[in-house]
Amino acid sequence: MSSDTALPLPVRIAVTGHRNLDPVTTSLVDAEVRTFLRAYAPRMVGISCLALGADQIFAAAVLDLGGTLEAVVPAREYGEGAFHALLAVASRVRRLPFERASPEAYAAANELLIETADLLVAVWDGLPARGSGGTAEAVGAAARRRVPVRVIWPAGAARAEAGVDDEG
Repeated sequence: MSSDTALPLPVRIAVTGHRNLDPVTTSLVDAEVRTFLRAYAPRMVGISCLALGADQIFAAAVLDLGGTLEAVVPAREYGEGAFHALLAVASRVRRLPFERASPEAYAAANELLIETADLLVAVWDGLPARGSGGTAEAVGAAARRRVPVRVIWPAGAARAEAGVDDEG
């Protein structure tokens, strides 16, 4: 689902993906994201909401490979895990005007990610959206805007069980 070979450098690469990854999947996704990003390192700008799971895996890989990180913060009340540490090293931070993280805030963040990217990396199991603002919707929005999408979902990957929508 990708035709990203002709992108200019530095390339602006956004990420969308699942938050609730089990430990084995986290390792598999990390390895595949790093392998993919090496082709653009270090001349890449990673754009992420820095959510748990795929976003934080991607952001750490971008930084480790010498790229630059930009953050899109969907809401004032937002951020878990390594969010604050990653936010502190972002070269640019764009904050959306939402008070709380919500499907509306995530959808707006996805639109901003896609409109500023040359390529979208989607850590996605290929299943339909569970709600507004999720990974499947971001992939669809990128396709409509003709932004190339690279889906990453390694063999053996699985989502951990979660009680709420895990998109972001």
